[in-house]
Amino acid sequence: MKIIVLKFGGTSVGSLKKIEKVVKIVISYVKKKYKVIVVSSAMEGVTNELLLKTQNIAKNFPEEEKDVILSTGEQIACALIAGKLNDLGYKSRSWLGWQIPIITSGNYSSSRIIEIKKKNIVNYIKKGGIPVITGFQGINNDFRITTLERGGSDTSAILCAKFFKADKCIIFTDVKGIYTTDPNLTKSAKKIEKISYEEMLEMASLGAKVMQPASIQEARLNRIEIDVKSTFSKKNGTIITKKRNILHKNTIRGISFTKNDAKLTLVGVKDKPGVAASIFKPLYENSINVDMVVQNISPVGRETDLTFTVKLEDLSKTRKLVEKNKSIKFKKLIINRNVSKVSIVGVGMITTPGVTFRMFKALAKKKINIEVISTSEIKISVLINKKNLKKSVEILHQEFKLSSSL
Repeated sequence: MKIIVLKFGGTSVGSLKKIEKVVKIVISYVKKKYKVIVVSSAMEGVTNELLLKTQNIAKNFPEEEKDVILSTGEQIACALIAGKLNDLGYKSRSWLGWQIPIITSGNYSSSRIIEIKKKNIVNYIKKGGIPVITGFQGINNDFRITTLERGGSDTSAILCAKFFKADKCIIFTDVKGIYTTDPNLTKSAKKIEKISYEEMLEMASLGAKVMQPASIQEARLNRIEIDVKSTFSKKNGTIITKKRNILHKNTIRGISFTKNDAKLTLVGVKDKPGVAASIFKPLYENSINVDMVVQNISPVGRETDLTFTVKLEDLSKTRKLVEKNKSIKFKKLIINRNVSKVSIVGVGMITTPGVTFRMFKALAKKKINIEVISTSEIKISVLINKKNLKKSVEILHQEFKLSSSL
């Protein structure tokens, strides 16, 4: 069978009129002789509304019951899509995670798909049906409904492509593809025709909003090629694929940034083995993600200043955990909420010297001070004052000629 997986995001199914557009897209692939599997997110805003209900009714709402509620958003969207397909004469029905079933493991609200049972869906497709599968959900070994991390509908689609051996996986969203940077911030941003899994994973983890890092990682591990395109445009989107499938014209492929970081500096920490582990252990135990870390040792080697960043939403909890941590001693804690992280990404920098120098020189020309630096093989991130974010992105976009064809 020539199977294709079509996944539609929340903005794509955000209204009845938009759902009618989605149905037309599905039918267009049926007419191309594909056996179509549809995966849908909840209608735009619905998941947040459901989450708010759980917060308003109880301070300690059970995670397993939260998953039951949050999973209903996808059910509504899928039923509406299937209903409209039937209205137009196409055999279709919605499939909930437990009906397939999609087997998950791990914690509620952050489960992982470990298997998708194929039999029921394959039989339905062979009978001419168009299955419309709820993204973002599954069922665990206790027969309880589970949900994946936010953005998990993309992961559902990618793993459907894996288990059903689909020819294609297309992610439909409200943007025309992956851009060199956010076009809302920089007008010169340009759509990328092809990007590697590794580059997309870095861009997603560094702030790009089109796809979540977990879904990109699943695609990379399972070598599922993804086509990201707009529900509302017939133009080609961006293909996320293997590195060897890309002809690199640019060393740097994109610029990501965040606006919701906070920097914490512990001044005068006693320098001894295990002190860093003592600082970060309670943060790990409270599921707080630490990003950039810099340690400066004093000339005499007895004290150190340790700087790290967290998400702004975790700042209050982080501060309390650090101040209550009796296993460490420090002179004072300095907090800065007015920071942003800007990152350049590209597999080409592995073999191209001078990228770091060009980045720092370009920022220096605009008198933009770098507070913290973090690097990997294919990215360089700097922490700057938030007021310089737009200027930094624009100058780096210009420096690495990202407005040229990609």
